Amino acid sequence: MQVLVITGASEGIGAEMARQWAARGNTGTALVLAARNVEKLEAVANECRSFGSQVFVQRCDVGVQAECVALINAAEQAFGRIDTLVNNAGMSAQALFSDVTDLGWYETLMRINHWGSVWCTHAALTHLKATKGRIVGVSSLAGLVGVPGRTAYCGTKFAMTGFFEALRVELAAAGVSVTLAYPGVVATEIRYRGFNAKGEAAGQSGLDEKGAMSIETCARLIIDGTEARDRDIVMTAKGKLGRWLKLLAPGVVDKLALNALNQHARPQ
Repeated sequence: MQVLVITGASEGIGAEMARQWAARGNTGTALVLAARNVEKLEAVANECRSFGSQVFVQRCDVGVQAECVALINAAEQAFGRIDTLVNNAGMSAQALFSDVTDLGWYETLMRINHWGSVWCTHAALTHLKATKGRIVGVSSLAGLVGVPGRTAYCGTKFAMTGFFEALRVELAAAGVSVTLAYPGVVATEIRYRGFNAKGEAAGQSGLDEKGAMSIETCARLIIDGTEARDRDIVMTAKGKLGRWLKLLAPGVVDKLALNALNQHARPQ
């Protein structure tokens, strides 16, 4: 039996990963689903159980270290092992840095997007070493290339990227793989709930949403890459091109990013 822990599993990419993993694994998969909204978690859990998977639900705010530790302890107590940890929980944000008056929400975003992954991973490390398991960090293309109007979000995702890249090397000898996923624009609600300059829900994404990747496709790519123990899952052709163009012609990338900001709704 493979035991998977997924944070941010009440909706969006996390919920879809849970459903797809349950469908693939049937009775051979046990899922520990974590998020703040237990009602939504239970709905996802019931869908997964319909495929024959065992499911344990744990309320968890990843921005609180004690709750991250409690999640991992609950997973181990429920199933006796952890094979895969998917650090998926996160929030978005859009604001020009000069428009921000109170930086408190920058710290909140860092706790959720970066520290939540660090805390969950640290708590699960012994269990993952025992199973030669897998760690997944769901970052973003904004964790590879800086995006104007996204200083807070990019900061959290770059931190996440650097942490997991370093950890990958540390854990190689223990047989634990670390996979980083870099989605682009995905059709989820997270892009509407992110912080604006005032630290309130923005209500809009401020991104070019034409051709946004479906949740189903994004989840499938992450699952395939995780099971293959891939280093990186860089999504979309633009994302792959931007990653290398940044190294070869960084000034060009800056100009393209600025043009994109000017063409779309500026963060409020």
